Amino acid sequence: MSPLPFPITTGDATPVSAILYQPDPAHELDALLVLAHGAGAGQLHPFMTGYAAALGSLGVTVVTFNFLYMDQRRRAPDRAPVLEATFRRVVAGAVAHPAVRASRVFIGGKSMGGRIATHLAASLEAWPEAPQPTGVIALGYPLTPPGGAGKRDRVTHLLGLTVPALVVQGTRDSFGGPDDIRSALAPATSAPPITVFAVDGGDHSFAVRKSDGRGQTQVHADIQQAIAAWITARCTVRAV
Repeated sequence: MSPLPFPITTGDATPVSAILYQPDPAHELDALLVLAHGAGAGQLHPFMTGYAAALGSLGVTVVTFNFLYMDQRRRAPDRAPVLEATFRRVVAGAVAHPAVRASRVFIGGKSMGGRIATHLAASLEAWPEAPQPTGVIALGYPLTPPGGAGKRDRVTHLLGLTVPALVVQGTRDSFGGPDDIRSALAPATSAPPITVFAVDGGDHSFAVRKSDGRGQTQVHADIQQAIAAWITARCTVRAV
């Protein structure tokens, strides 16, 4: 099925543009993934459309969206509280969409979008009128961004997570590799429910060098299969 664009409106708030990727009905999962984009590119970037379509083919209902600054063509992202509020609005709107049948909600995103998803999972007291998240997925977590932003605390809230999380991280990620993520989580008195999936040779967008001898399409397909398997382990297959 073709992706279905739709607006998310809440009262007088500025509408948010979203796209619904419906799952393959042959093995539809009871899972809705609301997937946010990174700081520099919106929901129509090939990475976003590729992952949304692939996960849909694997049975996951996916909704992508643009943060307001992206639709308004502003270069700089809004501050975290604004991004979080928009993300929560989208979750509520996605759950309410008449074509969405899934009852289990997963949240995630690419880079900044994944970080904001972890913020939402760490502050469930502000969760909208929707099922609480079953899991969180961060695709390239921006642990220590290059260029002077490394002093920002992007770890403390992770240590208190109670919602299972999957962090997909390339071993060449300039924002921190899988071992950096694991080291950052080590001080937790009780291990947070975070699984780190390492992409061997992958950069921040999981691109590998040609010399690695693996096709980029296969690398992404392997990641998408791993994400679908992680989601499947936390939900059920819907009856056809």
